[in-house]
Amino acid sequence: MSSLTKKTYDWLAAMFVTVSLATAEVKVGAPFPDLAGFGLEGTLPERAGKVVLVDFWATWCGPCKASFPAYTTLQRELEERGFTIIAVSVDKQQGVYGDFVKKFSPAFPTVRDGGQKLVAEVKVPGMPTSYLIDRHGILRSVHSGFHGDATTRELRDEIVKLLEEKS
Repeated sequence: MSSLTKKTYDWLAAMFVTVSLATAEVKVGAPFPDLAGFGLEGTLPERAGKVVLVDFWATWCGPCKASFPAYTTLQRELEERGFTIIAVSVDKQQGVYGDFVKKFSPAFPTVRDGGQKLVAEVKVPGMPTSYLIDRHGILRSVHSGFHGDATTRELRDEIVKLLEEKS
């Protein structure tokens, strides 16, 4: 291969990878990424066989603050049926993240994506955004924002339907 051809090939290969990464968002009906591969800070709960709500949030986000008490209620109400929430902070500073978690004491696990790797892979459109995943790891719905009781009711209905699905 001539050097010009090699350069052209390398450029095209790099462009293909760049375009592929730029469109790597998770679609409804596709598997959700394995959270263990993103260097998240904190302890991830077991997800196998559970319905999971992965919620992306930030300490500076007002609707995120409003969602934590509602999500704590959902977690406590439905966890024995096989449901869990994993709250993924996109805060870059560990201190503000830690203060927030201490203040709100959620009944569900929180982790921090300080390196912004998972949020970039999923292409989270804004804070908060939650991803509802079925027992097989497939993304079933995406919820942007938090709108109080309306969001809580909608999520509860969807979660209960997924918990009742046959395996």
